Amino acid sequence: MPIPRYVPPKHRSYDVVIVGGAAVGSSVAYWLGEEMRGKLSVLVVERDSSYAFSSTALSTSAIRQQYSNPINVQISQFGVEIIRSFQDRMAPYFPGEPAPDLGFKEYGYLYCCSPEGAASAKARVEMQRSLGAHTVFLEPEALQAQFPWLNVEDLGGGSWGAQAEGWFDSMGLLMGFRRGARALGAEYVDNAVTGLGVESGRVTTVQLATGEVISCGTLVNAAGPRAQQVAAMAGLSIPVAPFKRYSFVFSSATPIPGRMPNVIDLSGTFVRPEGPLFLTGNTPGDDGPADYDDFAPRHEEFEDAIWPALYHRIPSFDALKVQQAWTGHYEMNMLDHNGIVGFHPEVTNFMFANGFSGHGLQQSPATGRGVMELIVHGGFRTLDLSPMCYERIPANRPFMEDAVI
Repeated sequence: MPIPRYVPPKHRSYDVVIVGGAAVGSSVAYWLGEEMRGKLSVLVVERDSSYAFSSTALSTSAIRQQYSNPINVQISQFGVEIIRSFQDRMAPYFPGEPAPDLGFKEYGYLYCCSPEGAASAKARVEMQRSLGAHTVFLEPEALQAQFPWLNVEDLGGGSWGAQAEGWFDSMGLLMGFRRGARALGAEYVDNAVTGLGVESGRVTTVQLATGEVISCGTLVNAAGPRAQQVAAMAGLSIPVAPFKRYSFVFSSATPIPGRMPNVIDLSGTFVRPEGPLFLTGNTPGDDGPADYDDFAPRHEEFEDAIWPALYHRIPSFDALKVQQAWTGHYEMNMLDHNGIVGFHPEVTNFMFANGFSGHGLQQSPATGRGVMELIVHGGFRTLDLSPMCYERIPANRPFMEDAVI
């Protein structure tokens, strides 16, 4: 098979250069195109257009409203709105062929909680419901009645989102945003940013790995786990680093009856159905940060940590067989597990869209729209994301999100 010929950028100057073309970067490009309709020139620089090692491709492709932070609930509500309407929204950009159907499996999330954590879980449910979420809190008896295959002996209950939560096609979302962005005028190049020129408090140039130097009006850092690398090129710093997350697909000799939600155990292990199989994983451990290029699996994670947790919570998972395994990276914000969205106060055209700590895919629709509003209008016009601003980072002022999985 012939190697595709490299196509350099068409121009030497762009109004907006986006570093990273996965879900967040392509969402930014799409919303800029929708709003400006060709009035801004946009270049998206993606280091791997196959997306083989992107967090988008290696994610577990889920969305939920069960967060501890009200803004994250609202961000997900907009995400669900986009996922449900995605095929119709993208239809104009797929003439003569079907637009992506994201196959949204609206099976919900079930968060198990300890007896000590029941009061806090109930308070989170009330907050989520006040914003329009469908979450309910189930006491252990009700939890056992609803999900008879669940071991509730050590639980204080569980919060269950029966609607507007589930999983979907991550690459369909990415490719839809990318296709829409390109149809609306954005240009994509398969390249890497290796340097930034900064003068008088502004990014003026972007150096590419192939040698080209591009002038830009605004620089958007959407580089995922490599966000700190890009920030450092402008002399900036954010506490964002890659943390490995191990995912496993397994078969079970005993089927789970009924409609199984995505179950989040006390241990941090999750499990959900994936067709006739099951997908599982756990929260990133404390052994990070990882090397940017380290995607080596840790197969013993399943035997040592995940399977014991699964068997304890779902006793019918006594005979399991791993069918597939992979490792992805969380772009972990080590300050507070929340995204960083907004301009830098001193390098005033450097825009952050980073640090989503495993939530980037589901938060990409609202993040892209919010970044567009800041660039085009100078402020948020729909959902106010200002508490996620960069300024909290040097001030060491956490804006916490506790529900990280």
